[in-house]
Amino acid sequence: MDLLDVKILACLDRHGPRNVSAIARELRLPYETVRKRFRRLVSRFFVEFPLSVYHTYIGLKKAFVFADAVPGYEDALFECMKANDFWTYVGRFYGRCEGCYAIYTVPVDHLGRFEGFVRGLGETSLVQSVRILWSTCLQSVNPTENWFSLDSQEWVLNWDGWMEEIPGEGTELPPTLVEPEGFPIKADDNDILILAELEVDSTTKMKEIAKTLNMTPEAAGYHFKNHILKRGLIEKSQVFFHRFDKAISDFFVFIFRFADEEKTAKFASSLLDKPFVYGLGKLISENGLVVHICLPRREFRRFIRSISELIRRGFLQTYEYLIEDYERKQAQTISYEYFKDGTWIYNHEKHIENLRKTVEKAEQASP
Repeated sequence: MDLLDVKILACLDRHGPRNVSAIARELRLPYETVRKRFRRLVSRFFVEFPLSVYHTYIGLKKAFVFADAVPGYEDALFECMKANDFWTYVGRFYGRCEGCYAIYTVPVDHLGRFEGFVRGLGETSLVQSVRILWSTCLQSVNPTENWFSLDSQEWVLNWDGWMEEIPGEGTELPPTLVEPEGFPIKADDNDILILAELEVDSTTKMKEIAKTLNMTPEAAGYHFKNHILKRGLIEKSQVFFHRFDKAISDFFVFIFRFADEEKTAKFASSLLDKPFVYGLGKLISENGLVVHICLPRREFRRFIRSISELIRRGFLQTYEYLIEDYERKQAQTISYEYFKDGTWIYNHEKHIENLRKTVEKAEQASP
């Protein structure tokens, strides 16, 4: 990539991929120049634009579930994590052990039942241990010009500079990372269907969505403008691509914990424009963050040394991490099929039965 590519990517964060005209105006470039660059980014660098839904405003609370597998049952555990209909992401991890983690968006009226499902998962013969971390919605961190080197035409990771800037960061977090006071449902059935389509690709045109959903283009456009946008149902469009060479870099989930809210907020603010961060969430009722990170392998130890230094300085209390097996992952949209007449349908008995059948199948397959 060159600097103009990165500037366009930064504008995509502000304007979204549906508004190429606004990007052209901000950069003072011809529309056709930006459009061609946009297409080049998609075709050459495989840039994708999934939509981040603001789950808080559709009555869903986000949960991270981490499960350590009994050796030999890692793949079966992967399937068990999907026994609950409200998963949005499941991935394998390794490091201190082999296991799986999943992200769920849980109807707020059924949090106790979901926790019962997780306890049931932990009691199966496939799992050594399991835990839940409740989080705010995830703040997507899209690429910016920060740390992009004109000389090397790549992002250069300045760990010393990062450590020095953290104490001076502000403490006002974006709304996505603020613990919500409630989880209202501000969407109707059509809004949920449109959001699910945009989650796959936020550049999809309304007329295409309307055709898929058997709606008129006018109705789809009305719901998008007057419900989805005006009611704040979108966090933002993600700008997703591998910022570092995939062959020599790894994805991680880090959990950072702090002594107080101020340090939590300053650390979070320092991450919002960094190229090694893909997204982060604030742990509910805790001074902690869960952060998705990608690092070139040559930079990993430097990053850990920086984290250790922050602990010695008294800024950070503890951290832990897992390494994602990026070849073994699966994602799905919000569970639109379980939203009817303005409410979520949560079938706890079905989830437990799905779990039981998956475990039974795995046990029967064992010699």
